[in-house]
Order: sequence, then structure tokens, then C-alpha cells
Amino acid sequence: MKYLATLITLLVCFLPSAFAGDDTPITNKAAIDLVQSHADYVWTLVCAVLVFFMQAGFAMVEAGFTRAKNAINIMMKNLMDFSMGSIVYWAIGFGLMFGVSKTGFFGTTGFFLSDFEVGGDPWVLAFWMFQVVFAATAATIVSGAMAERTKFIGYLLYSVCITGLVYPVFGSWAWGSLFHGSGWLEGLGFIDFAGSTVVHSVGGWAALAGAMVLGPRLGKYTSTGAVRPILGHNIPMAALGVFILWVGWFGFNPGSTTAANKDIAMIFVNTNLAAAAGCIVAMFVSWFKFGKPEVGMSLNGALAGLVGITAGCANVTPASAVMIGSFAGVLVVFSVIFFDKIRIDDPVGAISVHGVCGAWGTLGAGIFNIGGTSFKIISVQAMGIAACFVWTFACAYAIFKLIDMTIGLRVSKEEELEGLDATEHGGNAYPDFTTINHSSMGYTGGAGEIDRAPEALAGQKLARGI
Repeated sequence: MKYLATLITLLVCFLPSAFAGDDTPITNKAAIDLVQSHADYVWTLVCAVLVFFMQAGFAMVEAGFTRAKNAINIMMKNLMDFSMGSIVYWAIGFGLMFGVSKTGFFGTTGFFLSDFEVGGDPWVLAFWMFQVVFAATAATIVSGAMAERTKFIGYLLYSVCITGLVYPVFGSWAWGSLFHGSGWLEGLGFIDFAGSTVVHSVGGWAALAGAMVLGPRLGKYTSTGAVRPILGHNIPMAALGVFILWVGWFGFNPGSTTAANKDIAMIFVNTNLAAAAGCIVAMFVSWFKFGKPEVGMSLNGALAGLVGITAGCANVTPASAVMIGSFAGVLVVFSVIFFDKIRIDDPVGAISVHGVCGAWGTLGAGIFNIGGTSFKIISVQAMGIAACFVWTFACAYAIFKLIDMTIGLRVSKEEELEGLDATEHGGNAYPDFTTINHSSMGYTGGAGEIDRAPEALAGQKLARGI
């Protein structure tokens, strides 16, 4: 036993420095700090991988809730969101968001990762990796709301704009001091720990602008204003996507500590409880509203709870997390119905889940603050929500309008009817199967343009383009 104890002592003292390439610790404190530093790196990068995996979840949710003839287009947009977003965020976005800021509005240093020096502190690399997956998430949110009718080249241009300008500038207002910046909004005490507003509302309000400029899909609304269901082609795929997103959120929220410490325990619990509460409440609300426990609303209820708790996951109690998630579950159902009534076609409910519930979650972080709330806290939260909407919606609407007036944003009617897989990508997601469009009573070439007898809609009234 004496020899074993001696061996363990030697391993503890000398192996960490040998493998890590750091100077041999002289004191116990130095050794502990070194281990903590390495743990922080590992934790942050593992969580970055989890958030990156959410791209697969978003792609599956969007593809499942839309038609088979557009599945390739959905996958391509999600692929390019991250690929192009990574390059643009490396070149411009990260510097705008976290560079040195004298005004509190945007950074002016750190472009092209110039803060990294060979032989210097590599933390900037780990921090950049964690932040770039967040930027890609904000861009990907827009894809679902603009699905089935957007030109691919127009979408690529927008994706560059949101990761390179729209998201980083607002992010600098709220999170700049996490690195070298100093945002005016965070200086007021704005609470948004992991991005209910910074990430999700930015994506949601940009999605609203895009859906408004595009207009609804062909056949979505009748001449009398009635909503015509356009069914998603693969609900199991969408459900699997939601489960992947749920898992990814355990990197999204706890990972925002960028530190391997005990704080992550409560963040994990709050994240899970809010998602579960949102899912359950949305299911019962849809059951009461439509007469059946609707799967699309239930899935989006889980996402609404996750979005809602993202701002306050580190500063509310588990009981408060349940309340935040529950209200998000109610809110998302009626928000989806509301946007349908005003003829804003959002095939996956991105505006409601991310924009509306992101705003609620940010407000909820102030209302349920574990250290107590006040009028000042609530007013700062409301100011952040409003600032996000004004900045994001105005910029995104202008960008979409500019694209629409130049290269065009929407495909032609003929291309939309045929499907974007064939017209935009020359492909077919399901070549061994015959695609039947249930929105037009089995007519394979249409998009729900023909009017149907009321009985043709029987059993489909619950599908609301979630």
C-alpha cells in the first residue's frame, strides 16, 4: 500500500504538466488552478459540440414539418448556415460582438481571430468555438419560417448578413464584456444568461421579417381568409429533431458558464423542467382547443419551454423554471394561431417558438429572479426585448427587401409547385418513393391551390403548419 500511495502521488504531481505542456506546478494552488483551467476548456468545447449537434435537430424539425419535395432544400440551408456562418463569424462577426468597444454598441478589434497569438493564451479559440455555434443557431431559426418558397441564393446572402452583422451587433450590446467588449445593455443590468433574446428572439424576429417579405406559400390561405393545412411529410423525423434539440440544450444553457463548476447542476435541472412543463401544457392546451392532443403543438411546446428558460436558467429556482416553461407552452399555441390568422405563414412556428417565447423568457428572468425583482429589473428586461425587436426586425426587413428587389427572394409559382429540391438543387430526397401531396388531395404536382370540399379537410384541422 505504501508503494501504491507513492505512485499515485507522483502521477498527480507530474503527469498533468507532462501531458498538458504547461510548467510544472510548484504549489497545490497552482496545480488546482491548472486542473480547473483544463476542465473549463474541455467543458466549453464539449458543450460547443452539443450546440453544434442542434443543427441536426433544427434540420430534422424543419424537414419533417414541411413537404417531401423541399427536404433537400431544408438540409442545404441548414448546412450552409453553419458553413458560411463559421467563415463570416471568424472574419467579421466575432470582432463586432466581442472586440474592444469604446461606445458600447459594437467591437472594433479581434477580426479574423487576430486576438490569437501562437504561444499565447488559447482561450480565445475555445471561446470562439462556443460562440460560433450560437451564431449559427440564430441564423438557422430563420430557415423554417421561410421554408418552401425562398430562393437558395437569396437565403445564402441573408445568412451571411445575420451571422456577420445583425446577430453580432445585438450580441455585443448584451454580452460584449464576456471577452473584450462592453455593451450598453449589459451595463444597465440586462439578464439573458444563455440567449432567450440574444440568440432566439434575434432569429425569431428575423424570421418574422422574412415571412412578411416573402408572403405565404401557395394555397396556404383561401380567398376568404381561411387557413388551409399544409401537412408536414415526416412527423417522426420532426419529433426526433426535437429530442436532439432537447439534448443540445444541455450544452446551450449549462455550457454558457464556460466553466466546469457546480453552477451547472441547477442550470441542467431548470432547463429540463421548463422543457417538460412547456411540452405538457402545450399538449393539454391543444387538446382543449382542437379536441385532440396535437403532436406538432406538443413538440413546439417543448421547444418553447427550452427557449423560455434560456435567459433565466442560472438565476431562477426550479419551481420558477416550471412556471416559465408552462406559460411558454400556453403562449406558443395561441401565438401560432395568431400568426395564421393575420396570414403570416410560418411552416414550423419559428416566430412563435423563438421570437415570442424568447421575449417571454427574457421578461420571466427578471420577474422570477432568485435574488428578488424590482421595477428597475423588469424595465431593463423590457428595454432589452424592445431593443432586440427594433434592431433585428428593421435590419432583417431591409436586408430581405433589398435582396427581393435585386436578385429576388422568392421562387416562381411554377418552381414552388414543383418543389425546391428539383428546381433549386436538381435532386430528389426520396427517389424510390412516389411523393403524394395531401394538401391537394393526392395531386402530385400542386401545392394546395385547388379548393376542396369541407369533408376533404376532415382529420386535418389540427395540422396548422407548426
